[in-house]
Amino acid sequence: MNSVHFTSGAGEPTVVITRVAQTQWHAVAADRVVGRGDVSRRPDGRAFLSIDSWHDAVFDQLADAMLAELPTPLYTVVDEADLDLTCSWERAGFTTRRREWEYLVPADPQVTGLDAALPPPGVTIVAAGEAKEGPLRALDTAIRAEVEETVGWQEMPAEVLPRTDGDTLLDPSKYAVAAQSDRYVGLVRVVQVTRQPRIGLIAVRADQHRRGIARALLAHALGALYRDGIETASTEVNESNAAALALFEGIGARRASSNLELVLR
Repeated sequence: MNSVHFTSGAGEPTVVITRVAQTQWHAVAADRVVGRGDVSRRPDGRAFLSIDSWHDAVFDQLADAMLAELPTPLYTVVDEADLDLTCSWERAGFTTRRREWEYLVPADPQVTGLDAALPPPGVTIVAAGEAKEGPLRALDTAIRAEVEETVGWQEMPAEVLPRTDGDTLLDPSKYAVAAQSDRYVGLVRVVQVTRQPRIGLIAVRADQHRRGIARALLAHALGALYRDGIETASTEVNESNAAALALFEGIGARRASSNLELVLR
């Protein structure tokens, strides 16, 4: 692999940046690795960068070497509270594309007020693991098409972005659904991440909005967690998704942190 030499300040060793693999770069000074850079492709094909280094100068050198070899657009995600890392990417030319708020969501229905959140007439909730895969995949496809026609799937959390084959339904057992007559009209996905479950997706067909289905799905999912002894879940919401923000803030969820997705075009 090709290497790039960067001259440091007086008395400092020269930093050598080498692309050691198709997706990895190393920064070496005085025979020690002083920084690493990686690029990975999300399921939708977008390339996301990460750089780990102790010094700003090494970060900048890695960024320069990586950007010289990679086609744009390029993306990265940072904790908004990490001002140093955010500034480092901004020096490389990245700008903020969107912000996601991470919420901590109480599961106790007495706290959320969801103890009385019943599905509307004609709609029933099918518990996770009990939904039929065929209708569930049909619902997933329909919702994906509706989102693509509006905000676009690039605005969805990374974990629900479509893979190269277009599929977003990775594990049907994680989904509870709202059923009406012979079709499914809404879904909620809860995944276990370390010790805290995460509500990865909640969505309702466009023609079924404003009927309380999303609220009923959320009540079901959180109620199931609470019965299992879990008091809090987490979720991430794009700051531009006013409906989702209102839904979660309306049940007492609190903002814990925020992530920025940055882009270089």
